[in-house]
Amino acid sequence: MNSFSPLLAKDASHAHTESPDAPAQDTSAKAWARAMESVGALLRAGRTFGQILDGLAETYEDQIALSDETSVLTYGALAERARRYTRWAHGLDCRAAGVVGLLAPNGPDYLAGWMGVSRSGHATALLNPHLPAPSLAHSLSAAKVQWLIYHVRYHATVLAACALLDNPPELWPLGAGEEKLDQALARLSGAPFASEARAVALSETALYIFTSGTTGLPKAARVSHRRVLSWAGWFAGLANIQATDVMYDCLPLFHSVGGVVAAGSVLLRGGRVVLRQGFSARKFWDDVRAEGCTLVQYIGEMCRYLLAAPRSDRDGDHGLRLMIGNGLRPEIWSDFQARFALPRIVEFYAATEGTFSLYNVEGRPGVLGRFPPLLQRRPPAVLVQVDPETLRISRDADGRGVLCSHGEVGEALGRIDPSHPFEGYADGAATEAKLMRDLFEAGDAWFRTGDLMRQDRQGYFSFVDRIGDTFRWKGENVATTEVAQALAAVPGIVEAAVYGVQIPGRDGRAGMAAIVADDSFDPDALGAVLRQTLPAYAQPVFVKRVRALAHTDTFKVRTVDHQKLGFDPKTSEGELFWRHPSLQSYQRLDSAVYAKILNGEQAL
Repeated sequence: MNSFSPLLAKDASHAHTESPDAPAQDTSAKAWARAMESVGALLRAGRTFGQILDGLAETYEDQIALSDETSVLTYGALAERARRYTRWAHGLDCRAAGVVGLLAPNGPDYLAGWMGVSRSGHATALLNPHLPAPSLAHSLSAAKVQWLIYHVRYHATVLAACALLDNPPELWPLGAGEEKLDQALARLSGAPFASEARAVALSETALYIFTSGTTGLPKAARVSHRRVLSWAGWFAGLANIQATDVMYDCLPLFHSVGGVVAAGSVLLRGGRVVLRQGFSARKFWDDVRAEGCTLVQYIGEMCRYLLAAPRSDRDGDHGLRLMIGNGLRPEIWSDFQARFALPRIVEFYAATEGTFSLYNVEGRPGVLGRFPPLLQRRPPAVLVQVDPETLRISRDADGRGVLCSHGEVGEALGRIDPSHPFEGYADGAATEAKLMRDLFEAGDAWFRTGDLMRQDRQGYFSFVDRIGDTFRWKGENVATTEVAQALAAVPGIVEAAVYGVQIPGRDGRAGMAAIVADDSFDPDALGAVLRQTLPAYAQPVFVKRVRALAHTDTFKVRTVDHQKLGFDPKTSEGELFWRHPSLQSYQRLDSAVYAKILNGEQAL
């Protein structure tokens, strides 16, 4: 089997050197040790996050824990509100632990809700409030939601979703202090518990958090209390968070990063979390300055939008000591850090249902991190060769998985420790489908991430693409992420999404890019630039210029609609170009050329 052909290849063995003026960074071993100590202390205590809030409230009672544009909760008020939710959940008509759905906008009460409910022994399913009714119905069914807390602004969608279900959940609306749940909570006490109504083990499910559904409908990933504390505690230690820190969190609270990692890590240390309904490049820096923020949790696309915004004399005027997040592309890392005078950026890699994480604590642009020396003899993850068409992992003559060499692209597999079983999804079949067993030795088990990476000789991992996004053309494998990276360097291109399209009678899929470009974009220069950065097979066969690209709630570009439209000039919005193979330049695609391509009369 051919291995993945690395695009934009560089010498993976070269040593990385820091600028003499670069700020001192934590060593990987030091940061990991601090994070492990933080997690260990939490797990040894054996308390849920809701229980931990009681102690935090005693220490930081009148300090602000959470705030948004309209409301504020001190630590004392947050603990009191969470206890009301716990007492409400205790009163639900059930004989065993069940699942409570939470459908609400970002805000302090959102966090009080799941922390309180999970303390009762029930799990909380964090639901995306932007879903249409059919998708919401699927999520309710997948997590087996029995009771649904929802804000009244989503009333019509909730009713429409419930109408699609054979066993809809019991509805508990809230909002403006006048709804059913508002009234129920108001009647309950927020005082500390004399004793717990039910002992909740850390191995029990605290949350169901939904995957993005890139390979099908979203799956409800099971998250135990142990993992909630591990995530929050790890980041608290890794970022060395103090009670004086203020975190800016504009990410969705129904996802693991915005709703558990960013908020939970700061709360554990007595800091303040500033919540927003969403990201705004126009308001971002004014918000950060006004709120006195020292930390920001980012997703890479946020950084790209900020870098594309008009320059200001105040770009470096802020109090941030750290930005921590994932998806910051290597081609903008250095410019972003320099323009906004950021002392430190920590990039990480993780998945909600995953078994390992990577952290780039050294601040090396473009990499996800590496494992510290104590883990390198038995690493938590490995890279294996995989066929992108069949998605099968390659095995040698003895039936063992084939590990990738340095610089070779392969799928990342997470080792499953028998002492900490894979928690998986609400659907048992979906859980088993993500596992590989007996891969290197009898009895071993590995989690398939679906992510393609490469590792250099120093141990640093770099993200390449998602399996399924990578496609095959002219006998070669093309990584969409790396093609998009090359397009981003073309003058005038503001944003690019890359995908493969099928052509009748042709093997594989031809590369196509949807781009957003400003007035400086020159189609005649596009081919010349790409020839310098991409091999011929990886240069997009078709390019479509559009006004804007649609994004998910985590700022991932939605390519599925563009892929369905294909490259037909009659159905494609915007300007459409094709790469002329002999001229090696991009020409306008008209109906005549389109017909020749379909008939096999035009070489590509």
